[in-house]
Amino acid sequence: MDVKMHGGNVIMNTATMAYRNLLKTVHNPDNFMDVVIQPVLFMLMFGYLFGGAIAGGVQAYLPTIVPGILIQTMLSAGSGSGAQIREDLDSGVFDRFKSLPMAHIAPLAGQLFADSLRLLIATITSLTTGYLMGWRPAVGFGWVVAIGLLAIFTGWALSWIFALLGLLAKSAGAVQSASLMTMLVLSFMSNAFVPLHSLTKPLQFVAHLNPVTYVITAIRQILATGSWTHEALLVVVFDVAVVAVFAPLAVWAYDRN
Repeated sequence: MDVKMHGGNVIMNTATMAYRNLLKTVHNPDNFMDVVIQPVLFMLMFGYLFGGAIAGGVQAYLPTIVPGILIQTMLSAGSGSGAQIREDLDSGVFDRFKSLPMAHIAPLAGQLFADSLRLLIATITSLTTGYLMGWRPAVGFGWVVAIGLLAIFTGWALSWIFALLGLLAKSAGAVQSASLMTMLVLSFMSNAFVPLHSLTKPLQFVAHLNPVTYVITAIRQILATGSWTHEALLVVVFDVAVVAVFAPLAVWAYDRN
């Protein structure tokens, strides 16, 4: 019986591999550093160092910086998928998986679904840190959960891009370097930390091309209005499109390895 041809086996095999990756993460607490330490450090640093200069005070700056740090942390957490996949490839464990009677896609899909836990922790850490600093959203808790889910889905969609990078790169170090540069460019060349109108015209043009700008704008609008906006719908469509394009590419790259 070919397990690749049966959806039930694919789901079960993927769940097993996701559990394997969760155990791997739990036994390597270093994998949580970028989703626990980083959002706290950046929220405190940006809030207290630049809040007065940009918004006149920390409290006034928090509605701007909390969504910005949240999405920056999603980028950082999502990028971890590529490095972990590259490490598994270099160790030869994926070759062992391919020889086992399991669905061919299960090791790759298991990694991506297990990373949802890291994205969840990153979301909780970011929002909790903002709350402890004095951030109080004007909407109810349900809408805060909604923007958290939107951020997690965006981070998970982008993790397919980083997974493809991990499958194509030559080393885990190269993946980490490329992921760091991508995260910094996407987060700082957006409206994450400063209003768009404060940027020069060329930088405004770049920021308007940056998809992170639209994700952050959608989250801010939901938190301000308590409603599902047109921008939020566009973000969901964008995320689905990213998965539709990069998931097959990642599978193709996985087959080549």
